[in-house]
Amino acid sequence: MNAKKLSHLGGLTATQFLRDYWQKKPLLVRNAFPGFTGLLPIKDLFQLTQDEDVQSRLVQKQSAKWDLQHGPLAKNIFKSLPQKNWTLLVQELNHLVPAAAGLLQHFCFIPHARLDDLMVSYAVPGGGVGAHVDSYDVFLLQGEGTRRWEISGQKDLTLVADAPLKLLKKFTPQTEWTLGPGDMLYLPPRYAHKGTAITACTTYSIGFRAPSHQELATQFLIYLQDHISLDGMYADPKLKLQKHPAEISADMIKQTNNILKKVKFNQTLIAEFLGSYLSEPKPHVFFNPPEKSINEKTFLAQANQRGVMLAPETQLLFVKGTFFINGEAFSPEQSAREFLIQLADLRHAKLERDTKVQLIAQLCDWYNNGYIQFAT
Repeated sequence: MNAKKLSHLGGLTATQFLRDYWQKKPLLVRNAFPGFTGLLPIKDLFQLTQDEDVQSRLVQKQSAKWDLQHGPLAKNIFKSLPQKNWTLLVQELNHLVPAAAGLLQHFCFIPHARLDDLMVSYAVPGGGVGAHVDSYDVFLLQGEGTRRWEISGQKDLTLVADAPLKLLKKFTPQTEWTLGPGDMLYLPPRYAHKGTAITACTTYSIGFRAPSHQELATQFLIYLQDHISLDGMYADPKLKLQKHPAEISADMIKQTNNILKKVKFNQTLIAEFLGSYLSEPKPHVFFNPPEKSINEKTFLAQANQRGVMLAPETQLLFVKGTFFINGEAFSPEQSAREFLIQLADLRHAKLERDTKVQLIAQLCDWYNNGYIQFAT
């Protein structure tokens, strides 16, 4: 795979792209996906915004003012909107539209642990969300219509105060491109950009998360709460009379410092934390288990015939012999690992006739929880 030239990367191999562009500089690819005009009709996109479980936003610009409205949106709202200067954003299309899985497979040269989501933006002429920066890597794939992109490697990323969107206070474009159906633009994190619809159009944003150091540290400390155990209690048998009873003494600070030094972690614990944290569903994500649970015998019969696939919301990652599915750790027998690696990498797999009982039981449990599905 690393040596294969990829048309959606402009003829670069994945290795060349990662070496020369990833998190370094933009890349424009004309006709990256020939014939691509989108994954779903606009009317279906509008319908999704009425669902309270779908994250959607409507952005309008009137004169110099911006208005942001979160979904669910009213059924007939789009009939009352003007013909210019508004944009509709729908997050996590990869959880909602089966065809999204095929599109995302083209980007599997980036680790699954880095994938954030697939977002779609529909805009009428003049629509956009203003000049801004993202904290993640993004591939901007043009569906139907045309959109003008202005980009800048500027260092001043000061934001407009009290705006409903994170807009740059100053934006000085250095390059400008107009993208049509199938064209794609890659942008590294914190690269200033502004997209404006020339005609009614859709843009599909494949975003890859880049957690901040603060977020990683905070989440790791939360994880430690449930994964460390310190013996002993604070004790001060040699306590001396203090001049000020409200003062925290130097001895108390020193003893507490020595206690906290007992908190130890290593790469194994960090790996377990990353597996749990990076596969954990976002708070608003829910799974859809089957209406009626099935037993292992029924599951095996169906799985042997059809194969299994991860549910769109499911993230399956692994570190050595430990697998993490939606924040839960699972250590299978050696014989089951090859199958689970295939399921994790490709998001679908076929069961072998000699599949071990332990794995069948685990897969059946995942199926009944809505984590996996039978392949179609």
